[in-house]
Amino acid sequence: MSKPTVVLLHGVGLDHTMWEPTAALLADRFTVITPDLPGHGTRPPVSDRVTLADLADGVVGEIPAGSHLVGFSLGALVAQHVALHRPKPVATLTSVSSVCARTAEERAYVLDRLRTAEADFTASAAASLKRWYDGTDVAPDRVADTKATLLSNDIGSFLSCYRVFATADADLAPHLPAIAVRALAVTGENDPGSTPDMTHRLAAALPDCRAEVIPQARHMLPVERPEAFVDSLTTFIGECAHV
Repeated sequence: MSKPTVVLLHGVGLDHTMWEPTAALLADRFTVITPDLPGHGTRPPVSDRVTLADLADGVVGEIPAGSHLVGFSLGALVAQHVALHRPKPVATLTSVSSVCARTAEERAYVLDRLRTAEADFTASAAASLKRWYDGTDVAPDRVADTKATLLSNDIGSFLSCYRVFATADADLAPHLPAIAVRALAVTGENDPGSTPDMTHRLAAALPDCRAEVIPQARHMLPVERPEAFVDSLTTFIGECAHV
């Protein structure tokens, strides 16, 4: 009997390696696919005209039929776009640490981070690491891996993708009720950017979605608390399989 497939889409400035803790826990039960988004990892840089649709088009070919599609942060927006516009291969949708329909204040916050990255990319990367990992017990070598991935980005490509992350939720939000697959929205209790409020907002917008908040976790939930995240994900997938 073949294993069900889970496709994991990473966040902006990261690559498929962010999923290593999660993939290790899933590998015995699932076929795990971790593509790099366009402009990230092994993929060539993207232009300053890149859109959310472009990012989705760049990975949809790596999503086999019947896949449980999981996206983190920017990857969650990409996954939602796929589930909305190219739903055929998607069995379920899980949005991890996802933004949703930012308020004016929330949009100003992320646009300020974009301006920081435009002015000083290295300082922006350092601020991201502090926001993601300060106060956590994530191993120093894992933090160092994240830092190396961030700093290896083509800066222009990163800024273009970050602009998508900062703005695309506004265009996506009105169409979320048309996503027909069963869905899970999960985030960390202490995530300052992809907040629990946003996760509940997303769950309310989707027709068949539940929200889960993992206690005492920050933005990098799949890295910081992989066991709790995998437990949430596999419980959801198992429930869907038995309906």
